[in-house]
Amino acid sequence: MLEYAWLIPVFPFIAFILIALLPKRTLGWEDGCGYGIAGAAGAFALSALVVWEVINGRTLLPEDAPRFTWLIIGDISVTFGIWIDELTALMLVVVSVVGTLVVIYSAGYMHQEGVTRRRYYAEIMLFISVMYGLVLADNYIEMFIFWELVGLCSYLLIGFWYERPSAASAAKRAFIVTRVGDIMFMAGIIILLKYVGTLDFVTLFDEGGTQAVPADMMTLATALIFGGAIGKSAQFPLHEWLPDAMEGPTTVSALIHAATMVKAGVYLTARSYPLLVQSPESLMLVAVIGGVTALLAATCALAANDIKRVLAYSTISQLGYMILGLGAGGYLVIEASNPNGYTAATFHLINHAIFKALLFLCAGSVIHSIGTNDMRLMGGLHKKMRITSITMLIGALAIAGLPPLSGFWSKDEVLAAVWHAGEFDWTFTLLWVMGIVTAFMTAFYMFRMWFMTFAGEQRSDFHAHESPKTMTVPLMILAALAMGSGFALFIGDGFKTFMEGSIHGLLQGVHHESPMDVAVEIFTDPLTYVSLVLAIAGILVAYRLYCMPGFDRSVFAKGFPGKVQRALENRWYISQFYDDFAYKIWYGFSLVADAFDRYVIDGVVNGFAYLGANTGGKMRKAQTGNVQRYASLIVVGIIALLVFMLYVLPWGGW
Repeated sequence: MLEYAWLIPVFPFIAFILIALLPKRTLGWEDGCGYGIAGAAGAFALSALVVWEVINGRTLLPEDAPRFTWLIIGDISVTFGIWIDELTALMLVVVSVVGTLVVIYSAGYMHQEGVTRRRYYAEIMLFISVMYGLVLADNYIEMFIFWELVGLCSYLLIGFWYERPSAASAAKRAFIVTRVGDIMFMAGIIILLKYVGTLDFVTLFDEGGTQAVPADMMTLATALIFGGAIGKSAQFPLHEWLPDAMEGPTTVSALIHAATMVKAGVYLTARSYPLLVQSPESLMLVAVIGGVTALLAATCALAANDIKRVLAYSTISQLGYMILGLGAGGYLVIEASNPNGYTAATFHLINHAIFKALLFLCAGSVIHSIGTNDMRLMGGLHKKMRITSITMLIGALAIAGLPPLSGFWSKDEVLAAVWHAGEFDWTFTLLWVMGIVTAFMTAFYMFRMWFMTFAGEQRSDFHAHESPKTMTVPLMILAALAMGSGFALFIGDGFKTFMEGSIHGLLQGVHHESPMDVAVEIFTDPLTYVSLVLAIAGILVAYRLYCMPGFDRSVFAKGFPGKVQRALENRWYISQFYDDFAYKIWYGFSLVADAFDRYVIDGVVNGFAYLGANTGGKMRKAQTGNVQRYASLIVVGIIALLVFMLYVLPWGGW
């Protein structure tokens, strides 16, 4: 089935075309929901067959894959093809599972949207299609095209309720900020194209394929490519667009801004590993950005009162863990031919996609029921929304890192890899400390959210009710996956051995670990219990502050004291800094540019036009239309010419 994997994006794209173009009377169920579910399910079925073949040891690289030439420019040929290996299979699982469940969930969540449902399903199916295209791409040009289309879909879906000024503003911010990263991504691949002459993975990733690239330019190129990941995966300092992106429907938040699109940056970093390991400086940049982002975003989540914004900052923080794991893992590959950092980060990618999609869809269920995002107005919902409450509790336990749920296995492995990378550079020891502190904060703010939403007594006058089965069934499926996906470490040869295949060319010798060896390593490592104890401590502190009877409920409004509280509520003033920079600096620069254009550029152009018009006007007066005058001037001219030729030229020696 691998040769037919190119059909995976076709199923949702056909659904997009049908939903967008068919007459309304033929759309049927929920203005295209049926076509959407069919398109997503078709892609899921074919993805499952492809993933099964990869699990059984078969991959498809460009020399065997169907491909066609798109452009030929001189010696450069731009082709479209597919690349299927273990990393591709991992992303196919993420996009297909979450995408299908979100479309099914949308049937209940978007039920009351009326005429806008058609546009919603069309945009969702277009997004799923181009995300598949990005995952299957076999070269950077093809990936970049789908990368930009993913950004377009994100813009459309964040601004879905464009009549709201906040949604329109959030869509523009997301589009502009991610374009900054995209420009860096484009600059990085242009550098590679200049020196290598191709952007095909098969050439770039081949041993010796980039020998023509000087070391300093390789560092620059890989750092710029990672810049694309910083924008798309909302890493510091381009992270502020993601919390504002919560203005879109919660299903959009679950699909794009928790499980799939924001994972594209992590996927790009993992896919570019054969290039990154050639530049330790770029790997250190990757690790530092990831560690700083994980801690910074976690602090912002501590004081957020919007349930979706808590999850948004949590997403940014967990993406930071993945980026940190990839940066540290690169050092382990270089120094010890150890793939543990790479495998841990990619394992956390799939686990996080599952439990974060679950958490967002649970938040959507709550918002659908009571009509507010503000956790201060919630409370006591466990009695009336038991399925949502229990499934969200499972998601919170998973992200907090408690065994045996999925987050425990992957997040602990990331932290272990960072600790071991500290043997080669002390910076990683500091980053490990930041990661451990983040683990405590994660458990605290996730259970702060759960207790404020579901525990205690009802704090507002609302009529809560459980969501319909089209919404609760996907929640239960995702909850089951969040409970069990971590055990992929121990199935067959284990997840680590499976993922090593996607970077096999970087490893010296065989480093396979049996599932039993992995289990022993985890439970005999004292670091495992450090992170576990801190996670439990975070949960207990949240319980003491937000759940114990008799506690002063005014803390919901007061939170942290003084300047710290204000800084957290204002997101460390980073967003305000960008707004001020845009208005006072960039807008001021645009005014100067406008004045230069009006008075210098336009002045020169208009000046020449004025000079030409006035000169013509002056010369026009000599044209009187008097034939006698013209004849006289001709005679005078002939006489002057004869005098010049007979007397002036001979006098000058001509």
